[in-house]
Amino acid sequence: MSNQLEKVKELIAFREQARLGGGEKAIDKQHAKGKYTARERINMLLDEGSFEEFDMFVKHRCTNFGQDKKHFLGDGVVTGYGTIEGRLVYVFAQDFTVFGGSLSETMSLKICKVMDQAMKMGAPVIGINDSGGARIQEGINALAGYAEIFERNILASGVIPQISGIFGPCAGGAVYSPALTDFTLMTKGTSYMFLTGPKVVKTVTGEDVTQEQLGGASVHATKSGVTHFAVDTEEEGIALIRRLLGYIPQNNLEEAPLKDCTDPIDRLEDSLNEIIPDSPNKPYDMYEVIGAIVDNGEFLEVHADYSKNIIVGFARFNGQSVGIVANQPKMLAGVLDCNASRKAARFVRFCDAFNIPLVTLVDVPGFLPGTGQEYGGVIVHGAKLMYAYGEATVPKVTVTLRKSYGGSHIVMSCKQLRGDINYAWPTAEIAVMGASGAVEVLYAKEVAAAENPAKLAADKEAEYSEAFQNPYRAAQYGYIDDVIEPRNTRFRVIRALQQLQTKKLTNPAKKHGNIPL
Repeated sequence: MSNQLEKVKELIAFREQARLGGGEKAIDKQHAKGKYTARERINMLLDEGSFEEFDMFVKHRCTNFGQDKKHFLGDGVVTGYGTIEGRLVYVFAQDFTVFGGSLSETMSLKICKVMDQAMKMGAPVIGINDSGGARIQEGINALAGYAEIFERNILASGVIPQISGIFGPCAGGAVYSPALTDFTLMTKGTSYMFLTGPKVVKTVTGEDVTQEQLGGASVHATKSGVTHFAVDTEEEGIALIRRLLGYIPQNNLEEAPLKDCTDPIDRLEDSLNEIIPDSPNKPYDMYEVIGAIVDNGEFLEVHADYSKNIIVGFARFNGQSVGIVANQPKMLAGVLDCNASRKAARFVRFCDAFNIPLVTLVDVPGFLPGTGQEYGGVIVHGAKLMYAYGEATVPKVTVTLRKSYGGSHIVMSCKQLRGDINYAWPTAEIAVMGASGAVEVLYAKEVAAAENPAKLAADKEAEYSEAFQNPYRAAQYGYIDDVIEPRNTRFRVIRALQQLQTKKLTNPAKKHGNIPL
């Protein structure tokens, strides 16, 4: 055999070795936990045959604690690029079969290389996390490696989309990378995230808590809002990442992909003409409205299980990707609170950063009252949502379905926060407050002195409702551009978005604003 053939044979053997990661036994262990390996995940995520790997032959450089005697090709992370639906993406997937996926200096260099390349090319980065944390044997080098990754997450923010899949442990400093990315996804039962683990918690606070209770997918999807999506299986998670990318552009200088639309733009939805209950205190389901007006009823909800009084997610109108923000009257009457404000503000800012128009559906009676909210900083959180809408320069179409009162009216993409097209249904009540509250303020003395206080209060409420709880007072001042028939909502939103396609608006020159964090 010629020398060259020998060398080719050696290369093939090295590749086989690298593809095995930590070896057959470690792979079997990973499968026994119901988890796929890093390479299996990448193959599921990317278009078939599109993956090109970087740095397959990288080894760690640590000599402490006997580390010089143990090396694996690739050093615990698989990195490279490929395509999803034909569009370029960069990926890194931590390999739990190698040193428990722990982060070394060389692993961080591999991840940083992929992120730098993604920035140069203007393409999304998808990180799959499955790691025991920092490689303790490497000490400060591992910490420095994390910080290098975080700095790149920060600089890439708002430039290229960043998605984190948590498909195993993600603890300690490692949690900050997903927290800095645009969307985080966790698998139920096999993934967890926390800064300090159960043992430390027990030592410091005395609390007995399991990993699942402390940082499982359901905890972060419902209580903390740390994860945007919680899925039952890795297959479901990977399919969701692929679907999510379909709504998002490659970078901040491009538009989201247009899809062929088979749903007629002038489709009338008669059910919407009757969806608002006669009683102002009766709920209805905002999901029914969203499903009725978007293309083919398709809606990809974000943060579905967190702060359910507001709904955010992606849909299409005539094939064009949009972000939808909608109050949910079925949950806490659709009020805004600390968490709902933060949830919506983050989503609005993502859409604005990546040129995705915003469609806002309003039915909001106000902010949730009480010491819990005030002590929790509802003023600042509500200001976040106002800031996000006011700062946004993408096309903004707002439809007020029913209530839109006081401060909550303002923060839900009103005309004065540079809403481009503001529509209202005939059932819209746009006012400083509801009728009973207004009567208490305006006629308190008269009602108290009346022979029949209840009747006078009721009469005054009816009078106030007649005068203010309709869309025409706002329309009279031009704060509403048109009052529309509910069943026409789809058509009117699509026409508005078509008109706004060439919108150009820039904010004053500045380094950056100081959002009320």
